[in-house]
Amino acid sequence: MQSSKHFVAVLQSNLLIEGQTKGLKVKDVNLFLVRHHGLALAYYNNCPHRKVPLEWLPDQFLSDDQQFIQCSEHGALFTIDQGLCISGPCMHQSLASIETKEADNQIWVQLGGL
Repeated sequence: MQSSKHFVAVLQSNLLIEGQTKGLKVKDVNLFLVRHHGLALAYYNNCPHRKVPLEWLPDQFLSDDQQFIQCSEHGALFTIDQGLCISGPCMHQSLASIETKEADNQIWVQLGGL
């Protein structure tokens, strides 16, 4: 049986500007969006080390210099474009990404069978 991808519109495209992050809960799934080099990227809001939410404050997922995603629990740093941990106790592990697309001025995320 072939599974079909189910995309859900989660945010208007113009509400996520370059370098901005936004935490969301969609169908009981905690995730966050980040606009990086013009692309909207999505990750599950879950550190691979301790399975805790990443943000320090609502919608604050990036390091002070805005160059990395940073975990609030232990300060691990993840690359924005791939979610790869480059510093911290989860070194070489990655954030779980969510497939995204933009169409009709909306950011859509692929939630699988949800």
